[in-house]
Amino acid sequence: MAFASNPLSLSVTEPAFEAWLRDTGYLEILDDRAASADPSPTSSSPSPSSSSSVPDPPLRPRTSAPAAESSGLAARAFSSIRTFTSLFTLNPFAKLTPEDLSGGTPSWTLEFIGGAGSYSWPAGSAQSRMRVQENVRRYARNYALLSVIVFACTLYKMPVSLLGLIACLVLWEFGRFCGDKWQLEERSPGIRQAFIHIAQLATAVVLYMCNLQLAIACAVGVSYAVLIFHAFLRKLTPRRIPGANQHGRLMQRR
Repeated sequence: MAFASNPLSLSVTEPAFEAWLRDTGYLEILDDRAASADPSPTSSSPSPSSSSSVPDPPLRPRTSAPAAESSGLAARAFSSIRTFTSLFTLNPFAKLTPEDLSGGTPSWTLEFIGGAGSYSWPAGSAQSRMRVQENVRRYARNYALLSVIVFACTLYKMPVSLLGLIACLVLWEFGRFCGDKWQLEERSPGIRQAFIHIAQLATAVVLYMCNLQLAIACAVGVSYAVLIFHAFLRKLTPRRIPGANQHGRLMQRR
């Protein structure tokens, strides 16, 4: 979200301005206005004042209704395709900060999934970029947990990769146990470094033979697809603050 410089405006940084929009709820208002607006040119009609002051244009041969409808459908389809292709040009993690991962996990049913009216097709590339980057910040912990679940399911479907990963973990744990028992770090650090290099080579060979890289690639691809489509279609709804309902009830009682 970039704005042209104005010498009469206050010098507010872009992150501070976006934080103000997020805290005051204006991001949700902007998303709702953009989603409810009708971008089709056929929906606009002249006002009565303008129609009375401007003379009527000369009559032209009217196009048939099926032709006008087909042209409108083609325009909407082209706009939807252009909005969808904008997903491949944006970085969903551009505005992600460590504070977004250290916060609490939003509710899976009320906030992350939401209801049937919580999803809509963005009106343009600007709205899709705003949705994706903001939803990634809001549901960062949900997406991270989903990635772990997808990776676990991938390993379950590929038992050879799972066994290879367990074998590598056992190998490193056995090496650490032997190093602590024989005190290789104090007595002979050279032998310890040699054991580490041998363990690294053995780990690489085992992981390659077990096709763990394929499991990681599948998990990353599925997780990224779920993230990008959910953040693309999910509306920006006001975030629920824990304890807000109880606080409101207490204020009403007072």
